Amino acid sequence: MSSQTAQELGYEIHRLSPRLHCLRPHAAVSGESFARDVAFTLGGSSKSINPKWFYDDEGSALFGQICTVPEYYITVTESSILSRIGGELGSFLARDTRLVELGSGLSSKTRLILDVMEGVQDEMEYLPIDISDVLAESCHGLLDDYPRLEITGIIDTYHGGLEFLSTLDERPNLIAFLGSSLGNFDAGEGELFLKKIASCMGERDMLLLGLDLDKESGVLEAAYDDTQGVTARFNLNVLTRMNRELGANFDLSAFAHRAKYNGSARRIEMYIESLADQDVAIPAAGAAVRFGRGELVHTENSHKYTIPRIREMVREAGLGTDAIWQDEENRYALVLCSKQGRPRRT
Repeated sequence: MSSQTAQELGYEIHRLSPRLHCLRPHAAVSGESFARDVAFTLGGSSKSINPKWFYDDEGSALFGQICTVPEYYITVTESSILSRIGGELGSFLARDTRLVELGSGLSSKTRLILDVMEGVQDEMEYLPIDISDVLAESCHGLLDDYPRLEITGIIDTYHGGLEFLSTLDERPNLIAFLGSSLGNFDAGEGELFLKKIASCMGERDMLLLGLDLDKESGVLEAAYDDTQGVTARFNLNVLTRMNRELGANFDLSAFAHRAKYNGSARRIEMYIESLADQDVAIPAAGAAVRFGRGELVHTENSHKYTIPRIREMVREAGLGTDAIWQDEENRYALVLCSKQGRPRRT
């Protein structure tokens, strides 16, 4: 993609090395939009905070720590599946496949896919899409380990990144959406976003989707409320961010992390609970918010799935299921999808 095209799409180009440049929209997420969103979601009787605001530098670092705690099985389980299926996954990929990753974060699992691609390609191209600036840092590490890799990092929302895909050449894309991130969308919105991904896919593109499977409530609640308290610090960090960026006066000792499993909706729900009747000023948002003792502020959902429901969602999105891989305990699934079903490469 040319510099002119990037600029026409509203991106600033930051060339960080000969093999790495990052694109950032001119109208990037700003303190103004943060303040406006917070004023809206905390202003009603049912309070919430959009989980996209979790991921400042500290929040991204804390999420990286969450992925290493014993109770949070998702990362290690997904990584183990990727390690096991490398040969099978490679058999589906064309020799000119480009890797596109939604929500790349620290790119820890990205390496497992790049290892597969390195075995079948002379040159590799990677387009990570993430709203956090941690993207650029993780990309530098990848360049050190993969000398044939070219990276275009897109520091933008998922939707912005998907629109960017339409400007690329006709080489096939492998779109990786891992970590069961689809489950963080609200009810119904996950299915709509899956359809959005499908609408951006060409006939030669594939989607590798990681999804957490439904299981016992005790296992799920422990995964989102670990004994080391890392998830609690991650959840409450959004209040620290509001104090720093919006001038708020949250007393973190007056709030607590809560996670509970909603069996009827098949999802973990995360909240911040007010431990006292209290008023909090958020000057940049022009808001003074009253919290009652025991009042819950909803911060995130994490939906869980069954294999029949996954097949149904993929079909409703207009995609075919090429392969489903699970771990030995059937806790997690990696699903490979395409427009019409792709044969393995011979």
